[in-house]
Amino acid sequence: MNTVLYFLGMAGNPGGAQQQGNPLLSFLPLFVIIAIMYLFLMRPQAKKQKEHRQMLQTLEKGDKILTTGGIVGEIVGIREKEDMLIVRIADNVKVDMVRGAVAQVLRKRSE
Repeated sequence: MNTVLYFLGMAGNPGGAQQQGNPLLSFLPLFVIIAIMYLFLMRPQAKKQKEHRQMLQTLEKGDKILTTGGIVGEIVGIREKEDMLIVRIADNVKVDMVRGAVAQVLRKRSE
């Protein structure tokens, strides 16, 4: 009988009442994992997105850019209302491109 009570978790506890600690302490590891994920994953990603948005806003005529599709070109015009760029990718080849398709600026006009 004592063995059965032991396996049921009531051994050494008169009346069969179980003692429990603070329930918030059981969630402490979960909170720590969430904090670590925020610090190492989410926060740097948000910072990178903010820098990319700022880079897109500072594009100007004469900048050499790399698109998300891997095309390198030079901005020859900007249509502000449509949020479009006119990009020269070869001597006589110009294409219209959405501003958001720019992956990075290779060289600013002022450099």
